[in-house]
Amino acid sequence: MSGNKQILLVNDLAGYGKVALSAMMPIMSHMGFEIFTLPTALVSNTLDYGKFEILDTKDYIEKTVNVWNELDFSFESIAIGFIASDEEADILADFCDKQSQKGTFIFVDPIMGDDGRLYNGIAKNAVENRKRLLKFANLIKPNFTECCLLTGMEYKKEGFSKEENEVMLRKLIGKNQSSAVITSVPFEDKKYCLCYDADTDKIAYIEYDEIDVRFPGTGDIFSAILVGDILGGKSLFDATSHAIKVVRDMINANIKNADKYRGIPVEQYLYLV
Repeated sequence: MSGNKQILLVNDLAGYGKVALSAMMPIMSHMGFEIFTLPTALVSNTLDYGKFEILDTKDYIEKTVNVWNELDFSFESIAIGFIASDEEADILADFCDKQSQKGTFIFVDPIMGDDGRLYNGIAKNAVENRKRLLKFANLIKPNFTECCLLTGMEYKKEGFSKEENEVMLRKLIGKNQSSAVITSVPFEDKKYCLCYDADTDKIAYIEYDEIDVRFPGTGDIFSAILVGDILGGKSLFDATSHAIKVVRDMINANIKNADKYRGIPVEQYLYLV
């Protein structure tokens, strides 16, 4: 897959805080990608502050996609993150259907929740509208909570057995046989990224040390590294290991920041990529 250096990033844009597009754009630019963007929402600030304003850009997305279709624009790869509504999911699913038929690599991070619950401001119908995009994905990256929601398996803080994990994984990829990286998987008192490589039909548990601090946007940093590495020719397992290392190093470099809700100022730490 080496050589696909053009990517469309579909995600929200926060006015205050390094998350979503604000986190992914500098990283993927640094990795040598030509970046195109489609903001799914304009957000006043990261949701962790408790108060926020979200502008759903559904109308803009619909009109933009129509123009792009008329101009016959295509993209070598698409990375989809936060979606603000059912309507956006429908528009993007149709767009991804057309793009996938042209051979576009499609990545979906079904951003919805963590720690067994949905994020602030995320409605319950988010589960169904994320599912619409999964059928077009070459690579899916939910966390453990999101994977439970998408597969209908009951969330357990302590995690599942190895057999249950593989059932969950197979339910997630379904008939599409996409590759998958499930983050934050609790297993035998440790945390793992549970990976499935569709090209080799192999499963791997990649362990990592969980740092007891929360920065919004670390999932977006992880996604940018993961996708960038895979499109650059690395294996799924090597790309996952590298993404884990970069996120860990960026967190450790910022662990004393007073306002962690603002996220990690990624531009200052691109040398870690």
